Amino acid sequence: MSDSPPKPYSAAEASHRYVLDLVHGADRERFLGALFAPEPQRRGLLALLAFDHELARTRSVTREPMLARIRLEWWREAMAEAAGAGKPRAQPIVDALAETVRRHGLALESLVDLIDAREEEIEGPLDVMRAGHALADLELSVLGVEDAASRQAAHAVGAAWLMGEGPERDQLVGDARALRRKVDPAALPILLPALSLGRPLGPLRRPLAYWWSARRGRY
Repeated sequence: MSDSPPKPYSAAEASHRYVLDLVHGADRERFLGALFAPEPQRRGLLALLAFDHELARTRSVTREPMLARIRLEWWREAMAEAAGAGKPRAQPIVDALAETVRRHGLALESLVDLIDAREEEIEGPLDVMRAGHALADLELSVLGVEDAASRQAAHAVGAAWLMGEGPERDQLVGDARALRRKVDPAALPILLPALSLGRPLGPLRRPLAYWWSARRGRY
């Protein structure tokens, strides 16, 4: 007998508010991009960004490799609950992710891929390609975008976001922008942050730049 899909799940409004406030404070540029997605995709993107933020904090929370691995194992177990049929553990990001995972049919393996990518950072450099691609794939699934051009552009922006300034980052951003006439407009919420990887945008100018670029299908 085949496994039945997880039953719909609705997270508490307090969990969604926690996620929104967290991402707004910790990841302003990608938060702003997510606001251009319609609901419920917007909440899904914010939940993924909060998840990514928590994974990225592992190295700052503890410098002891064993404790870092224990922390990431906690997240693996939490994601298994989020992708399951029961009630997830009482943690606001997990709660919001459970709604996102079940609503959009995100695969547990894809969530674990992101955790595994961050685990490599415990005792070595982050593989920005692997981590950036893993998050981008999850975001594309939430947005319902499946075409190759959008995936390629999202991968490029996702990896570039994790890099410091330099020619390699510039090349990735340029590669993503070269695809703008081919990408699905639904992918724009995760591509717009590429605007912040170019010339500096002040806090007052940034929202207008994102809005204007979204209207023109640019990033």
